Amino acid sequence: MSYQSEAVLENNLIKQLTGLGFTSVKIQDGESLVSNLKNQLEIFNETTFTAKEFDAILNHLAKGNVFEKAKTLRDRFQLDKEDGTPFYVRFFNTEESNKNLFQVTNQISLEGSYKNRFDVTLLVNGLPLVQIELKRSGIEIKEAFNQINRYQSHSFWSNHGLFQYVQLFVISNGGNTKYLANNKLQSVKQTFFWADSNNKNITELKDFTASFLNPDHLGKMIAHYIVLNETHKVMMVLRPYQYFATEAIIHQVKNSNDNAYIWHTTGSGKTLTSFKASQILVELPEVYKVVFVVDRKDLDYQTMNEFNAFKKDSVDVTDNTQSLIKQLTDNTKLVLTTIQKLNNAVSQKNKSNIESLRDKKIVFIFDECHRSQFGDTHDRITKFFEKSQLIGFTGTPIFAENASKNDYGKRTTKDLFGNCLHKYVITDAIRDQNVLRFGVEYVGKYKNTSKTFIDIEVEDIDKQEVYDSKMRINKIVDYIIAYHNQKTFNRDYSALLAVSSIDNVIQYYDLFQEKKEAGEHDLRIATIFTYGVNEDSDEAQDFLPADEVDFDVLAEPQTQYQSNHTRDKLEKYIGHYNVMYGTSFTNKDNKSFEKYFQNISKRLKNREKENFNDELDRLDIVIVVNMMLTGFDAKKVNTLYVDKNLKQHGLIQAFSRTNRILGEQKSQGNILAFRNLKKATDDAITLFSNKEAIEVVTMPAYEDIAKKFDEALKDLREITPTYQDVNDLESEEDEALFVQAFRKLMRAMNVLQSYADFDWDDLLIDEEEYNNYKGKYLDLYQKVKQDNQKQKTSILDDIDFELELIHRDKVNVAYILKLLAQLKQTKTSSAANAKRKAIIDLLSGDINLRSKRELIQKFIDENMPFIKDGDSIEDEFEKFWKDQKVLALGKICDEEHLDKAQFKALIDAYIYSGREPIKDEVFQCLDNRPSILQARVIGDRIITKMKEYVEVFVKGMIA
Repeated sequence: MSYQSEAVLENNLIKQLTGLGFTSVKIQDGESLVSNLKNQLEIFNETTFTAKEFDAILNHLAKGNVFEKAKTLRDRFQLDKEDGTPFYVRFFNTEESNKNLFQVTNQISLEGSYKNRFDVTLLVNGLPLVQIELKRSGIEIKEAFNQINRYQSHSFWSNHGLFQYVQLFVISNGGNTKYLANNKLQSVKQTFFWADSNNKNITELKDFTASFLNPDHLGKMIAHYIVLNETHKVMMVLRPYQYFATEAIIHQVKNSNDNAYIWHTTGSGKTLTSFKASQILVELPEVYKVVFVVDRKDLDYQTMNEFNAFKKDSVDVTDNTQSLIKQLTDNTKLVLTTIQKLNNAVSQKNKSNIESLRDKKIVFIFDECHRSQFGDTHDRITKFFEKSQLIGFTGTPIFAENASKNDYGKRTTKDLFGNCLHKYVITDAIRDQNVLRFGVEYVGKYKNTSKTFIDIEVEDIDKQEVYDSKMRINKIVDYIIAYHNQKTFNRDYSALLAVSSIDNVIQYYDLFQEKKEAGEHDLRIATIFTYGVNEDSDEAQDFLPADEVDFDVLAEPQTQYQSNHTRDKLEKYIGHYNVMYGTSFTNKDNKSFEKYFQNISKRLKNREKENFNDELDRLDIVIVVNMMLTGFDAKKVNTLYVDKNLKQHGLIQAFSRTNRILGEQKSQGNILAFRNLKKATDDAITLFSNKEAIEVVTMPAYEDIAKKFDEALKDLREITPTYQDVNDLESEEDEALFVQAFRKLMRAMNVLQSYADFDWDDLLIDEEEYNNYKGKYLDLYQKVKQDNQKQKTSILDDIDFELELIHRDKVNVAYILKLLAQLKQTKTSSAANAKRKAIIDLLSGDINLRSKRELIQKFIDENMPFIKDGDSIEDEFEKFWKDQKVLALGKICDEEHLDKAQFKALIDAYIYSGREPIKDEVFQCLDNRPSILQARVIGDRIITKMKEYVEVFVKGMIA
């Protein structure tokens, strides 16, 4: 594609949009935006508003945050007109989305904390609902994403907060175009290419505009395919394959009574797709009810939470069969239940209660339909509900090759559910970066190049006693202890350990506990199992039991412990968990045991939340047989240790617990196999995609990644042969080239360091030189940050420095204090000097502590010599820090003539809410309000000083 400037891209886009039915309108600033809004709302509502009436509408629109405004958009506002009549103002027509009024404008300027000018804005009924940011061809579109983030904090909230009504952003450089929901919490990983129904990406801006931005499609996306997540209070938008699957289901239900299924790979968001399909289906007049069926109690709980997150109280989980029968016979439109309770409802003793439903069109949506639909249960349901329609969702369908035999023979997903309506396989998801690849390492004898200290018998051993030998399991436990930090970025992520039987769980857990008590590790380990499992039995699954089990063919077995010994062991392990986390669970009571499982699940899932307390609540490893290896999602799980035989759909499902996308640092799902699963892995990938997919789905060998690192290093050295050369870069363009080259090197390093074979000796750069380059990289980041606060524009502004790649070590103030205590105990001056230098280098290399470096250095130089005892360093440091904090606040207030109490209250509000104060709030702290000419400069200067104060004295200070 030839070079195109932003201006050319912009003009061509506007021309294309007007051709598609948008009305072009000139809006230069906030005032003309409001004027146009009044005009459009009057036309849309077929009325006129007086100035006073429109003020009431503006006041209503100004209320709330982005999430609340998304609800306001879809709601009506009761306006009391001046003549006394009530009038319901509509802002968007959801039912007939093509009846909305579509306009396009460009270069709107808004002034908030800073003045921003937006590229292209799409207005619907006068409200800005889509914001398009363009970059010239050749610039990475990540810069447009970063620009949007700046706009959100700098100016979207100004001018009645009208730009907080934006539902979708589009970012493009002409050749690459992506869309995303207006969700401040997301990373660039939550930006999506649009695609056609065959998953072919539509990347060119011109093609994207024709396919996605035409008024018919855009109206439909805003009306039906944006989901408001009640748990996280954010908007989510469906990806193209989710959209096409939902549309295919709606078409199937409207035009046919045939069953069907959706094949979307594990981790691609099937729950969101099925929820959206359910939500639309319940509105169809021909559908009496939608029943969403899960096949295990643990998924029952998880799916209920997710459904209720997408729409509050959309489902009320049924506690027992009678509760289900009530929901089936009352006016509840959407029901969530387990297959066991549904089977009970159609059993001989209950079916008379639901006889009236036989001839009703009920749509059953089966989650994870590869698991439990292959026995009598399926037949009972379909025979009773004569007009039922079944839609299945699966990430790993059952084909003839991986079907298990039962009384009905070998039945496939197609046999039970009919045709596949839409397919999105693992290779599609990896290509689109919707899931990660697997980094599979086979630990043991036959991997001769391995530099690991251990030699585990993993060649194709058939003898169970070899697998179960204490010596072998002891070696594996030692291996996990040695490499767990490396695999999980110093415990920033959690892991699962999958073993083949309950006996093995007990062996592993006891060994870990023994070594913990001996001081060999401090990993937090838990386990969950329900009964004895034989790994070779296809029927055996240690899932949470259902409430009632009174039928012959079970989707899951009842709780049965091998012996009292097993039950006692589990009770003991739950006791360890209770001590670690201050809980009081037991396996002597089914409800309490269920809550224990839920607590483990939540502990792993909640790690991705901003407010998660990692020090108190972190769980490092969960040992399982089958539980959590299918249907369980936690983005902060990145490693699976495997000591069991896996195959086909079981293998893909288990591996897929690790490959959820989360930021730049998590580059792959780590699989450490202590058995030779190479052939099983290749066969499974081939079955669920194709033979060529093996290289797509799994990460390259360590040696290949090392070569990539060497190439990136060569590119870096061409720009800056030594780290000192960074100082001599003459222009911002040169600095940008260095940043991009070192970032590429960091990405390769991030992957390399996750391999057990990692060794600095294999590389053409040593650790010290790498860290020196990293220091220069961070200096440039600091410079850009300061320039931003001073309102200097820079071409480095929107380059993503991907700082999370640097956060490998758990370095915080508490850690530094431990090092200072060790420094105090050092006997010789040469050793003390070396330790002091190491601490200062550590402060320089950590992005969170760089701002505190000068003060910590001052404490080392001025206070440490007078501290007699290493144990009192923490108390002395706390005193020092408080004093410095008071001095720093006093200095800002003296320099800027601020009222100390008022300014401190403003800082406290900023720390609590994260919202940057507006200049008027700052001016209230001043002795005298500045003149209009000086106001902007003084306001920006004070806000910059306030942020620097918080950066130094507050951020990262909680040990």
